[in-house]
Amino acid sequence: MTDQNDRHLIELFLEMLAAEQACAKNTLMAYDRDLQDFYRFIQKPIDQIITDDILDYLSGLVERESSVATQARRLSCLRKYFRFLFSEAVMNHDPTQTVESPRLGRPLPKTMSIADVDLLLTTANEQRDSCGARLLAMLEIMYSSGMRVTELVSLPLSVLPKDPQLLRRTQMIHIKGKGGRERLVPLGQPAIDALEDYLRVRDEFIPASQKTSPWLFPSNGKEGYLTRIRFFQLIKGLAMKAGLNPDVISPHVLRHAFATHLLQGGADLMSIQKLLGHVDISTTQVYTHVAAEHIIKLVNTHHPLAKKQK
Repeated sequence: MTDQNDRHLIELFLEMLAAEQACAKNTLMAYDRDLQDFYRFIQKPIDQIITDDILDYLSGLVERESSVATQARRLSCLRKYFRFLFSEAVMNHDPTQTVESPRLGRPLPKTMSIADVDLLLTTANEQRDSCGARLLAMLEIMYSSGMRVTELVSLPLSVLPKDPQLLRRTQMIHIKGKGGRERLVPLGQPAIDALEDYLRVRDEFIPASQKTSPWLFPSNGKEGYLTRIRFFQLIKGLAMKAGLNPDVISPHVLRHAFATHLLQGGADLMSIQKLLGHVDISTTQVYTHVAAEHIIKLVNTHHPLAKKQK
């Protein structure tokens, strides 16, 4: 447990991240959890923490069988935290300064084949009830736009134009994503069709205590909209009905499939970067592994020297 002073320092740090780096709510919550875990392990005043304490904590993560990715993330959090405390003169040293990061190979994103996505959507379409209409709409929107799951479940109803025909003409909606950054995302015709079917039954999901809801996907949850955990559960259940392995299918995997299939279809990385809402192109480049054969074919077909060799 963190004492009152430690809690105050964590809150100051989180306020800085929110104000200066526009970190998303989920990111701030993750930092908060990581720092509380660190304090529970160390059990000593902040001004007495030294580099050996950081190393002991990382060793403890190894003993808890935490992945290398988790170790690296926790260390990254601690680096930012102690740099902040040093810059604010709370500490006269940074105990993380000489700590080396765990060796981390970049993991390749899990994805789904086009056939598996089609099977998942077909199975959702076979559920002829209100819940099925909602699930199909959410899946079609995610696969059509590549939205993050948090962006999808928290969509306000106001993203839709009052004139339904306008959405059919533009096939785009304006959303606010990670870090408060805004972007346009596409909605293909299947997504628009599924969305219109869902809107006919949307009122069934508005809590009985309310007459209206500002959310596109309302529910009885504390936030007022369908939680990402519940959406995750619904997708797992749907995967089982479709005869697919539920362990490898999730909202995040569907987002990866969106990017992967675009790249395989010939889309350029910068366009995919904008659609996914990535700030750094290097984040998007991880998808290039899945389209190696396609890229080789493009070079062999279109490169000037390849043409000369024919």
